[in-house]
Amino acid sequence: MFEFDYVKAKSLSEAAALIAANPEAKLLAGGMTLIPALKQRLAQPSHLVDVGGLPELRGIEMKNGGLAVGAAMQHHEVATSAVVRKAIPALAYLAGHIGDPQVRNRGTLGGSVANNDPVADYPAAVLALAATVVTARREIAAADFFQGMFATALAEGEIIVRLLFPVPRRAAYEKFPHPASGYAMTGVFIAETAAGVRVAVTGAGPGVFRWSDAESALAKNLNPAALDGLAVDPNDLNEDIHATREYRANLVKVMAQRAVQKLLAQDK
Repeated sequence: MFEFDYVKAKSLSEAAALIAANPEAKLLAGGMTLIPALKQRLAQPSHLVDVGGLPELRGIEMKNGGLAVGAAMQHHEVATSAVVRKAIPALAYLAGHIGDPQVRNRGTLGGSVANNDPVADYPAAVLALAATVVTARREIAAADFFQGMFATALAEGEIIVRLLFPVPRRAAYEKFPHPASGYAMTGVFIAETAAGVRVAVTGAGPGVFRWSDAESALAKNLNPAALDGLAVDPNDLNEDIHATREYRANLVKVMAQRAVQKLLAQDK
């Protein structure tokens, strides 16, 4: 680990000023990605600016008919929140199945979204629910936020404050987790909204994406059988020692069908 200065920011404005004054500084909230990178000497920040405890980044509430979740809320807090469970149960379920208990008690919503790891769970919910990423400077629509592997629309030094999730009619999330890390080898979040059905896929490709063919099929027939005749093109998907592209393409379909089954079971 390289040497760095640790600063615990007392306010959002102080954190922004520290980042602006130190171009090589990094924000620290849960640290679930940053700390391992530091240990492996893959990152060399001049400063770590701790924003995990800032009140401006905390809190969960219903706001203007939607669900507002502070960027520094830990996965466990999202998973166990009565407000989240009532408004969007699928989001609470997703948060409760991230990594392991240690990760869920340290990792944060904002950190996960800002990092945009291609196998992270939250991006699927953010995209499927058409959430809005609120920073200290502006608001960014989910469709514009994710821009490829580990890439987002965030400008240098821009800090995520909260996420605003529209409340869907129904939603469900299913994933095939990596047995060691719990990351999504493939995860599918399906949301039935007033504007139609939205299907977002994480883990399978180099970044989260919407499966438009599935959305069209489910808009006509919201049933797992509606996906029987569909196939995901494996050419743009990930391949590694854990799964081939073709295997992940099949997982997208299987996880989507399971998510639809779970969504329909909410009526029973």
